[in-house]
Amino acid sequence: MMPGLNLRNINRTPMYFIIYPFFYLLSLLPYRVLYLISDGVAFLLRKVIKYRVKVVDQNLAIAFPEKSLQARKQIAKAFYQQFTDSFLETIKLISISEKELNKRFTSNIHVLNDLYKTGQSVQLLTGHFFNWEIANLGVSKESHYPFVVVYMPLENKAFNKLIYNMRARFGSVLIPATNFKSQFHQYITKGEPYALILAADQNPGKPLQSYWVPFFGKPTPFVKGPEKGGKLNNTAQVFAHFYRVKRGHYKLDFELITTTPNEYADGALTAKFVKVLEDKIKQAPFNYLWSHRRWKYNYDATLHEKLLVKE
Repeated sequence: MMPGLNLRNINRTPMYFIIYPFFYLLSLLPYRVLYLISDGVAFLLRKVIKYRVKVVDQNLAIAFPEKSLQARKQIAKAFYQQFTDSFLETIKLISISEKELNKRFTSNIHVLNDLYKTGQSVQLLTGHFFNWEIANLGVSKESHYPFVVVYMPLENKAFNKLIYNMRARFGSVLIPATNFKSQFHQYITKGEPYALILAADQNPGKPLQSYWVPFFGKPTPFVKGPEKGGKLNNTAQVFAHFYRVKRGHYKLDFELITTTPNEYADGALTAKFVKVLEDKIKQAPFNYLWSHRRWKYNYDATLHEKLLVKE
């Protein structure tokens, strides 16, 4: 059981016993049916509801100013398709078998498992790629490390239990972000190696206390936590890039950044991560979550000049 999580209280969520059978039955639908639903929902989100269309368009204009308007529209269209596909594929994970998961997800897991043999813990850095839910299940199933995932609990207790159980099916250790500081130290003090996964492209709550790094040519704040934690615990730094091979099939490539994080100057590891992140996004632009405001803060040279980190 995950420390600090009262499963007894979660199991007493009455609404869960209403929604779980519904979503379980929905997860049994064939992929071809779910993708028909996804096609319709993607069209509605983009053309009718216009869900975050302005944010997506603005992000793509900043990231790819050299591309034509038509090219960016094609990326946006493919993004919405991936967005809705990922949601419905996540429902499939409620009932997916290990055999089916093996058919639909592959990775070079040996990169992680070779590091495990050295006894060094690992910090896995990634961005908001699709589909992070299937990547979580696929890695936790094959990793020799305890696979530790930080997540944001949902306010609705029934849906929180549904998602929690789905994510933990193959052994992921889930720590709520709200209790991270009080719970994560338990994994360090045990002295056992672990693999901690972090989406390191989160918007920082305090931009003036962040590393400002050029991202698609625009100074952008990135949280300091991943770099500081990596140095403090001397964890190997590994980039995790997952992406769709074809509809419903995904691959994850682990790329070792360093096993000696303390040899890097302050901000250099973050800059390295951002450079790799940008390169991966350019390879498949539609694979990234463009609906969140990546460039939420503007750079002010008079305030941030000393904070700008270059690779």
